[in-house]
Amino acid sequence: MLRAVVFDFNGVLVDDEPLHLAMLQRVLAEEGMEVSRDEYYGRLLGLNDRSTFARVLADRGRPADAGRLARLVARKSAYYLQHVRRHGHPFFPGAAELVVEAAGRGWVLALVSGALSEEVHGALVAAGIADRFKVVIGAEDVPEGKPDPAGYLAAIAGMNSRPPLPERLIHPHEVLAVEDSPTGLAAAAAAGFATLALAHSYPAEKLAAAGAVRPSIGGLGAEGLQA
Repeated sequence: MLRAVVFDFNGVLVDDEPLHLAMLQRVLAEEGMEVSRDEYYGRLLGLNDRSTFARVLADRGRPADAGRLARLVARKSAYYLQHVRRHGHPFFPGAAELVVEAAGRGWVLALVSGALSEEVHGALVAAGIADRFKVVIGAEDVPEGKPDPAGYLAAIAGMNSRPPLPERLIHPHEVLAVEDSPTGLAAAAAAGFATLALAHSYPAEKLAAAGAVRPSIGGLGAEGLQA
C-alpha cells in the first residue's frame, strides 16, 4: 500500500537543470575552468553542489579543501537565487498540481534534494505548496549526497518522528520515490523505496533501474503514482 511519496526537486518538480549548469559554468569560468554540457549530464547531474565541485576540481588537479568548496557552493547558490528572484522558478507543467493532489490523497509527502534548502524552500513557497511537505531534506541536512541513501533515510525518519505522527510506522516498501537520474534512483533503492523515474533529464533507457519510467510529470496524477 502506498502511504508516502518522496519527490526529488531539480529535474522532477522544477525544470532548472539547465540553469544549474549555467551557474556552475559561471563559477568555474571565474576560476579559470570549464565544464561542458556532456560532462554535466554524463557525470555530474544528480550530485549535490559540494560533490560536483569536488569532482570537477579533482579531475583538473585543483585543490579541493573544505573552505574552497564551501565558497564555490555559496557563490553558485547566490547566482541561482539571484536568477530565480528575477525570473521565477520554472516548475514543470503539472508538477505543483500533482503535489496538491497527492497530499489530498492523505499520503505523507517529503522532498529529498541535492540543492540547498534555501533554494528549495523559496520555490515551494512561490508555488504555494510548501505546507504540503512534512519533511524537506536539503544538501546541508545530510553528510553525503546521492547516490548515498542518507537523504532518503533522513526523510523516512522525519516522516515517522515529526508531528502529526502516523498511526503506525511508515516502512520503506510503502514509500514511492520520484526521481530523474540514475544517481537519485540508486539512492532511493538503497533506502528500500519503490522508484518512479521521469525522463526529464535522461532518456528512458538510462533509467531502466527504476520500478517504472514515465516520460514526464505532466498528466501523471495521483492515479499514476498509485499505479
